[in-house]
Amino acid sequence: MATVEVGEQGAERAVSLVWRGGFGRLWGAAVVSRFGDALRGAALPLLAVSLTDSPLLVSLVTACGFLPWLLFGLLGGAIADRVDQRRAMWAVDVARGVLMAAFAVVVWLGHATIGLLLALAFALTTLQTLFDNAATALLPSVVAPEALSRANARLMTGQEVMGRFVGAPLVPVALGLGVAVPYAADAVTYLAAAALVASLGGRAQAPRRELRAPGSTIRSDMAEGIGVLWRDRLLRALCVSTTLCNVGIGALIATLVLHVTGWLGAGDAGYAAVITVYGVGSVAGGLMAARVAERLGRGPTIMVCGIAQIAALFALGTIRELPAAVAAFGVFGLAGMVWNVTEVTMMQQRSPAEMLGRVSAAFRTLSTAGAPLGALLGGVIAGAWGLNTPALAAAALFACGLVALVPGMRSPIN
Repeated sequence: MATVEVGEQGAERAVSLVWRGGFGRLWGAAVVSRFGDALRGAALPLLAVSLTDSPLLVSLVTACGFLPWLLFGLLGGAIADRVDQRRAMWAVDVARGVLMAAFAVVVWLGHATIGLLLALAFALTTLQTLFDNAATALLPSVVAPEALSRANARLMTGQEVMGRFVGAPLVPVALGLGVAVPYAADAVTYLAAAALVASLGGRAQAPRRELRAPGSTIRSDMAEGIGVLWRDRLLRALCVSTTLCNVGIGALIATLVLHVTGWLGAGDAGYAAVITVYGVGSVAGGLMAARVAERLGRGPTIMVCGIAQIAALFALGTIRELPAAVAAFGVFGLAGMVWNVTEVTMMQQRSPAEMLGRVSAAFRTLSTAGAPLGALLGGVIAGAWGLNTPALAAAALFACGLVALVPGMRSPIN
């Protein structure tokens, strides 16, 4: 198993340089936007509950956040590889900012409906399929190759801190100022992020694209992305593994509040403690992800993280004590962030630069499909065999995911 070891000081110097250029602006755009998303994400379910007493309609608001990835994820990747990625990103953020500003006005006037919430959630996520794939493809063009892992870690960590520890706690304050304030703030952050990305100008040079064959279509572009993912043994194994793990995560998250408040009997305070420590673990994982991957190699890092998450899930499902659950979720968050940073970096490095948007889209679309399936599975098995069984099922699915990784690990890993 081949790995590329990078000197820590050299990598730090590389990241330090890009903080003053394109990467710093991309990071700022991502963090600012995540702050607004946290305000909207926490306020939207509360608004939905005030508009309907139907659990199905409320749950559909969340479902609309997944469905566009399954319908349009591949399309978003194909478009991202055909256009200037920087322009696509700021244009999408302007569109999202306008949508949120209009929605804030509707809420302020008292005309919001559950149907409008469903349409808004669907539209925002549809636009996100283009934005996220373009961002993944653009990042390698604004940072040095040896700094890519650290750049991904800083992006994910910054978003986690801003969303979980800054944005979410301010939701009650924002709502106290007015029911429309979280949505107006989200609109402002989208427009601010668009300005930051647009200001990159010539700093971010999109990868050179090969001339397309006559008659090339969006459908053929999407097929090419899937083909590259399938032919790369490591990326294929990583995608299968991530999909299995996401089924487990979906099952766990859908029933976590019942696990903590019911099976553990820890109440709302216990649930808040588990979620908070998960966030702390995720931030810690982001801070150490690059160093771990450099010391162990990316393949072993993925395997170690998977083993740590299996142990955490098994403890969560067998030890009926709140301190054990809190510790387990902290480990789960830490290992999960290290896995995510390493996974994205491996995909960026192994994919052809001119096809990264499509490969990223194929990977995301296939792996994201596991989450809603897992949520359904979690509800079924929790009702049939007990509130702790989704955690144990998740541990089993993660174990299957690690087994699926083994064939891919025989390929050279950058």
